[in-house]
Amino acid sequence: MRLSVAAAFAALCLVAAPQASAQTAPATVIHAGGLLDRPGQAPRGPSTLVIRDGRIVALHDGHADPARAGGLDARLIDLKDQFVLPGLIDMHVHIFSDDDKLRGRIEGPTRDIEDVVILGADNARRTLEAGFTTVRDLGSDVRSVTALRDGIAAGLLPGPTIVAAGGAISVTGGHGDGSNNLNRDLTAVAHARQATVCNGPEDCRRAVRSQISQGAEVIKFMATGGVNSNVAGGLGRQMYDDEMKAVVETAHMFGRKVAAHAHGTDGIEAALRAGVDSIEHGTFGTAGTDALFRKTGAWFVPTMLAPQAALAQARAGARSRNTLEKAEVAARTAMENHRRAIASGVKIAFGTDTGVSSHGDNAKEFALMVGVGMTPAQAIKAATADAAELLGRSETLGSLEPGKDADIVATARSPLDDVTELERPTFVMRRGVVHKLAGERQPFPPAGRP
Repeated sequence: MRLSVAAAFAALCLVAAPQASAQTAPATVIHAGGLLDRPGQAPRGPSTLVIRDGRIVALHDGHADPARAGGLDARLIDLKDQFVLPGLIDMHVHIFSDDDKLRGRIEGPTRDIEDVVILGADNARRTLEAGFTTVRDLGSDVRSVTALRDGIAAGLLPGPTIVAAGGAISVTGGHGDGSNNLNRDLTAVAHARQATVCNGPEDCRRAVRSQISQGAEVIKFMATGGVNSNVAGGLGRQMYDDEMKAVVETAHMFGRKVAAHAHGTDGIEAALRAGVDSIEHGTFGTAGTDALFRKTGAWFVPTMLAPQAALAQARAGARSRNTLEKAEVAARTAMENHRRAIASGVKIAFGTDTGVSSHGDNAKEFALMVGVGMTPAQAIKAATADAAELLGRSETLGSLEPGKDADIVATARSPLDDVTELERPTFVMRRGVVHKLAGERQPFPPAGRP
């Protein structure tokens, strides 16, 4: 097919414009004292990163002259006394959850969508300032989370890049059914609004398509019961094989990956057989489920912080008795099963279930991962290169290489020696915009931006 002259000229402009912009946009030059550019490999010594238009354009050994490396108008950021690494990725958050669980329970019925979105915007800012430049939100109102995602992407709000699932797919009475234990009037209202509750394979296909049609980039479903749902019945399996298979096949047909919330052994096994891309929580994993992980190539997102946080909240009266009973069991069991899975070679991606724990505390997960057998280097790789692979975004995220997004954090000392350094990031940049410098929040929008 032959292009018209006008169409060819328009196409040429689309190709040429970014190149012209890249030649004229001022660069940012970072002098790093130490640099973990490729997690899983040895770190580099003193290094220079050159950033333009939100991407890394060059990487040099030593501290290159800023004018030579980035041009006469380059901005220098001096991190010579700090350790620099890729922005962190949390594969399991709930960005709209209130940190104050008791207040959330009391005020929840009076809050509208607008109230929750304001809360989420603040949670997003705190998450970013904690060093997490990308998150996967695995359970929020799909319209709200996609609006927040798009506002951050457009530079209107500070926050991490959000990969959104929308609402989690659940059966009636399951962990994701928001009508559990409501009175009959509220139950009727909840059921009328919940497009994510499904029963039977055909209905579950509809639920997946509903979330995708509203902007979901990944699909999550509830294979088992959950700790924080106000319903008894334990943490065992809640969906049939054909329902899980329908969710996975439909999502994959649309090019979406699938995350399965799964605590009980039977639910983990069934979800892995159905072809999920990741298992979240995996509390009651066994040597048999470890083997199934390795066979299918699925990733495990352990969320070790969550059961401890839920148990503390339930004991303090901020959650229901149903939650307390399940949290006691989960917190008692999870860590040793995670230790065995890690030792057996299951692929691990970093995730916290933040929203159960407090926003901004995401990095506390690292110490728990190291406590059950991972090295600091392995834990960091799980939150960078490995998480990027699970997201399907390794071309832009997970390492510091030319062509990739300028998502960068720094710590005062190397987290390869003490992983808790990641709980105290001194510098945060997302797509070339500095949000934290010398441990202090930076103005947003950045100076000079309209």
